[in-house]
Amino acid sequence: MIRHIVMWKLKESAEGATRAENVVKFKALLEGCRNLVPGTLHLEVGVAGPGLASTFDLVLVSDFADQAALDGYQDHPEHLVVKQFAKLVVESRQCVDYVV
Repeated sequence: MIRHIVMWKLKESAEGATRAENVVKFKALLEGCRNLVPGTLHLEVGVAGPGLASTFDLVLVSDFADQAALDGYQDHPEHLVVKQFAKLVVESRQCVDYVV
């Protein structure tokens, strides 16, 4: 199993929306990817909460059965839409994939 974790810090404003508005939209887009490909075992999206120590705004924690499932997710047309949105609103991104 491969765990795929990505964290994003969003721009203060982008695409005519505030950071908070774009976080809500980004979260919804990511959650729409939950069942895109066979082999997606888990997909969770978290938003940094007020008063909690956070250096990023949004996190994706997902598990895939194998590399082929992760590759299928990465290349899926609906996920590519999410990537395009991210390019417009994200200030910084961190990612780690590892075998569980």
